[in-house]
Formats: sequence, structure tokens, C-alpha cells
Amino acid sequence: MDRDTRKAAIAAAVILLVFGLAAYFLPAVMLAVGKVSTVLAAIVAVIFVLGLFVVLWLRGRSQRKKGL
Repeated sequence: MDRDTRKAAIAAAVILLVFGLAAYFLPAVMLAVGKVSTVLAAIVAVIFVLGLFVVLWLRGRSQRKKGL
């Protein structure tokens, strides 16, 4: 494993860890927000999913620019 692939693996692990923890706490957050508004709870879920795709899209663009 060279330096570039090691950095890519570490970045992927960090992304998975952060979104894994967020997904773990997402039901509790949605229930708390759902007491205020069910529409707001749905928006929280949509923002979580869109956030995951945006992070992965940005990571892919970064990797393409580096030629990896």
C-alpha cells in the first residue's frame, strides 16, 4: 500500500465513521424533531442522505483531479 492509497483508505474510513455515527443517532434526532414537526423530521432525513451523496461526490471529484 503506497502513500496515496493509504490516505484514500483513511479518508474513506473517516467518512464511513462519521456518517455511521450520524446514522446511529438519526432515529433519535428524527423522533425529537418529529415532536415539533413531522415535516421537519423528514427534512432532517433528506439532509442526511443528501449530505452523504454530496460528500462522496466531492471526494470523487477530488480524486479525479488528482488522477487517482
